[in-house]
Amino acid sequence: MGRLFGTDGVRGIANKELTVELAYKLGRAGAYVLTKDKKNTKIVIGKDTRISGDMLEAALLAGICSVGVDVLSIGIVPTPAVSYLTRKYEADAGVVISASHNPVEYNGIKFFNSKGYKLSDDIENEIEDIVLGEKEIDFSPVGEEIGKKIIKEEGIKDYTNYIKESIDVDFTGIKIVVDCGNGAVYEAAPLLLEELGAELEVINDSPDGTNINVKCGSTYPSKVQNLVIETGADVGISFDGDADRLIAVDENGSIVDGDFIMAICGMHLKEQNKLSKNTIVATVMSNLGLDICLKENNIDIVKTTVGDRYVLEEMKDKGYSLGGEQSGHIIFLDYNTTGDGLLTALQLISVIKSSNKKLSELASVMKTLPQVLINAKVDNTKKKQYLEDDIINKEIEKLEEKFKGEGRVLIRPSGTEPLVRVMIEGKDKDEITILAEELAKLIEERLK
Repeated sequence: MGRLFGTDGVRGIANKELTVELAYKLGRAGAYVLTKDKKNTKIVIGKDTRISGDMLEAALLAGICSVGVDVLSIGIVPTPAVSYLTRKYEADAGVVISASHNPVEYNGIKFFNSKGYKLSDDIENEIEDIVLGEKEIDFSPVGEEIGKKIIKEEGIKDYTNYIKESIDVDFTGIKIVVDCGNGAVYEAAPLLLEELGAELEVINDSPDGTNINVKCGSTYPSKVQNLVIETGADVGISFDGDADRLIAVDENGSIVDGDFIMAICGMHLKEQNKLSKNTIVATVMSNLGLDICLKENNIDIVKTTVGDRYVLEEMKDKGYSLGGEQSGHIIFLDYNTTGDGLLTALQLISVIKSSNKKLSELASVMKTLPQVLINAKVDNTKKKQYLEDDIINKEIEKLEEKFKGEGRVLIRPSGTEPLVRVMIEGKDKDEITILAEELAKLIEERLK
């Protein structure tokens, strides 16, 4: 089967690739590895609104209970709620059943450790070795030692109460359009925002098991854009299926993505002396406009490879408090250990309220540079060799020198296709389009 765990747990088409048998084995192996040599063990389980969630939860729960571990079932909740509640309930681990922004036929299983962080590669490998039969566990307690299911109906309330404490203003007088994506946040977001006094226009909050992410949510923000303009709202917020990321919309219907959110919240935290080490962690895919904005405002920026787990690793290692991705995965490490869309919404809207400024004005601190992406078709076995090709590297160096800090070149081999992706940012879109096409052509010639 190859590796089971990807960068965000185990994912696949439910009941075909991610089967009940696999879910049972993951539950059994995961619970054994994460609780061995401990007593009175328990694991938190939450899920999104997919129709396959009940099926996979039952199998996962059976596997966990089979090694004598209790399950705290918190039902449909955002992924970051599982991360937080694992810590609050002093559980040994947490598990989320979700495939995030993917279509409904997919699902996934993701583990958190007792501190609410994603598992290390070593722990995932240990679980995987058991699931794939390379190692075995001979541990099947009987009688009163078998694990049991405990329903925690207060899970959502415990989570929303916690993140509400992260701000010191209410939202009275602010009108918000909320797109729940028919996903895990459909109950939590309206509940919390109403408690804070906001006037709400809520859409896509009626999940039926099959409509999660269907032309809605953070990957389809046009509905929120239009509705903000129609209703005269102050801000729009749009979540993905498991609500670990957020895309916002200003009062004019313009997108405010993760780069803008980091800039706005980072500057606000700096003013309050709460931006740890005066640094924001982003990925190489963040727009160069973010770099320029932060430099102008005397804030440092650190870049990682693409993926929120790499952002989080850098934040943990170096003690930074704010980081994220352009896609809207934003981590406020003072409050939660993973990307949290609802927490991000609260942080952003609290800046609007406390500053008494419109979101468009707050976002104007940053200007995005035009970005062009061209795919170079290459021999699949050679797609990483651009790193060793002197002619390609000299051309890249020449372009970087030409931009003098007002543009950049990013080359990335595709993980699954025979392609090398050429991304160029700069002030003049026509110019960078020509430059990207020329560089892609050179790469094709050198790596064919």
